[in-house]
Amino acid sequence: MEKNPTWMAVVAVAMADGARRWLLQQRPAGKHHAGLWEFPGGKVESAESPRRALVREIAEELGVTLDEHALVPAGFAEGTGGSPEMPIVLFLYTCAFPGGAITAHDGQEWRWATAQEAGSLTLAPMDRQLLQFLPG
Repeated sequence: MEKNPTWMAVVAVAMADGARRWLLQQRPAGKHHAGLWEFPGGKVESAESPRRALVREIAEELGVTLDEHALVPAGFAEGTGGSPEMPIVLFLYTCAFPGGAITAHDGQEWRWATAQEAGSLTLAPMDRQLLQFLPG
């Protein structure tokens, strides 16, 4: 057994619009799980806290500025992503949508959906696990 197994930390945010709907985006073409819906987020870089990673990723992907102190831990999912040798832990945070324009920098589609509507979408497997942590 390996003493220090390698795993990847990934963060995602469920931003609420005030009408019990959550922001989802489609995975861009050419990426693992392309075309599937997910909560926006990304990988935590070396020496970066999960909250800071989420603030950075959302600014890069959607042009939205989050307050890291407004991010509330909600739950997590485990999986392997694209490689069984690289376990992934996906940490979900929630927050209110801070306002402003959403600009999908990778050209992906985005939409607001209730938890029930999100459940009927073709979600990435780990994001489907995260639905249990959303109210309503």
